Amino acid sequence: MRILVALGGNALLPRGQPLTAAAQQQAADMAARVLAAAISAGHQLIITHGNGPQVGLLALQSSAGPAISALPLDALGAESEGWIGYAIELALRNALPEGAPVVALMTQTLVDLQDPAFAHPTKPIGPVYDEATARRLAREHDWQVAPDGKYWRRVVASPQPLGILEIASILHLARAGITVICGGGGGVPVGRTGNRLVGAEAVIDKDATSALLAEQAGADMLVMLTDVAGVYLDYGTPAQRLIAQTHPAELAAHAAAFPAGSIAPKVRAACAFVARTAKPAAIGALTDFTAIIAGQRGTTIAPA
Repeated sequence: MRILVALGGNALLPRGQPLTAAAQQQAADMAARVLAAAISAGHQLIITHGNGPQVGLLALQSSAGPAISALPLDALGAESEGWIGYAIELALRNALPEGAPVVALMTQTLVDLQDPAFAHPTKPIGPVYDEATARRLAREHDWQVAPDGKYWRRVVASPQPLGILEIASILHLARAGITVICGGGGGVPVGRTGNRLVGAEAVIDKDATSALLAEQAGADMLVMLTDVAGVYLDYGTPAQRLIAQTHPAELAAHAAAFPAGSIAPKVRAACAFVARTAKPAAIGALTDFTAIIAGQRGTTIAPA
């Protein structure tokens, strides 16, 4: 099967872990062992990944230097895509037999520069803070901040992805039997001004890009991996229960129950992929990947 695997930020860096190069590589090594098992079983993987914590850290580092040297979000997105893509590729080369073909591809994602999302930032990036610290940093750096679960984080614009500029290259590599790491952090956001492409001050939702890429790449399945076992109702309460098998209409009926900053984007992306392709999607824990493919763990979303 050709499977688009989207590694969530919490799958690549467990909550509470310091965002250091060593911790990032250790998390990538663990993910690679899981992915390598699926590749060895005969599945073809196209791998995407989040970048929320990493791009936020790079933004903090950029703003700490001279103002004239501060980088825009598209450049920081490219930096984080290169950093994490390198970490995953290195880890996969160590986990797979020597010579197994793997490539990390810098990916640009087309957006509409007039997307209303630019006026209403919603995408959380960077570290978590308590409310008082978040509001202080917002004043100091001219940020916008918002709650993210029980914490607060910086939020930035997150326009809808319209197309993957490198899709022909991704398909060419996949047809050649190469494991492709692409679409990192949703891809570097670019828009059109006349006949020119320009970078956009935004961070695209990785799950939305993953669903679009899975559709355009002809994936047989979209799997979004995170640090929870799947989609729950009443999550975090004594009454929580896992939804094992479902379809888009059923999830739509529960949409208000899913936290906006965590599982909701994954649910929307999964439902969009299923609705557009009539192929299954799944959400679950990284460590359950093999069982998720087999329909034994996680939440599987299939056509009604």
